[in-house]
Amino acid sequence: MKRMMSFASVCTTLMLLAGVSGCDSVYYGAWEKLGYEKRDLLVSSVEDAMESQEEAKEQFKTALDQFASVVNIEDSDLKSMYDGLSDEFEEASERAATVSGHIDDVEDVSEDLFKEWRAELEQYTNADLKRSSQAQLRGTETKYKALLGSMRKAENRMEPVLNVFRDQVLFLKHNLNAQAISGLRSELNTVENDVSILIADMEEAITRSQAFIEDLEAGA
Repeated sequence: MKRMMSFASVCTTLMLLAGVSGCDSVYYGAWEKLGYEKRDLLVSSVEDAMESQEEAKEQFKTALDQFASVVNIEDSDLKSMYDGLSDEFEEASERAATVSGHIDDVEDVSEDLFKEWRAELEQYTNADLKRSSQAQLRGTETKYKALLGSMRKAENRMEPVLNVFRDQVLFLKHNLNAQAISGLRSELNTVENDVSILIADMEEAITRSQAFIEDLEAGA
């Protein structure tokens, strides 16, 4: 399936073009005219969330490397090292916000998709086909709930890690001296452990995203 713009950006564009305050009906109607159903949009939203988690995972790794380099330097270049760590923290914060936004998109589209699916079950006249579709709906919802839970788990891991980085950035900012650096060294193991857990959670969410997309596309 072609890569599509994120739910939020497309929705905003369509609202501006249509000159209306609502989003859902305009958004879905426009995509349906282009041949895309809610299932396609859900796959695209999951792909966006997966991609943003990959990017955030790499950014947290980079920020951790920067933090480790700061706590092991000599007194000579503290200001430039602080600037580097501060920049990495800001980038990690932006990545985290992007991840949360894409997960919200996934939740919005999936709720609309499942609502439509349940409503369309009442249109069946063939009882066997209806039961089969109901079973498929239940199975898809079960897999989706596991996927969303995994995504939210990874999302919840981000803020504590960002808080640690923020604390260290502020500490360096207020104490650009050798004593500050010595005090930070004791925190390195904690940060490394927190980032390792975060990365593992993100990798789990990414794996579930890939499997969910494969299941949806296989059942199309």
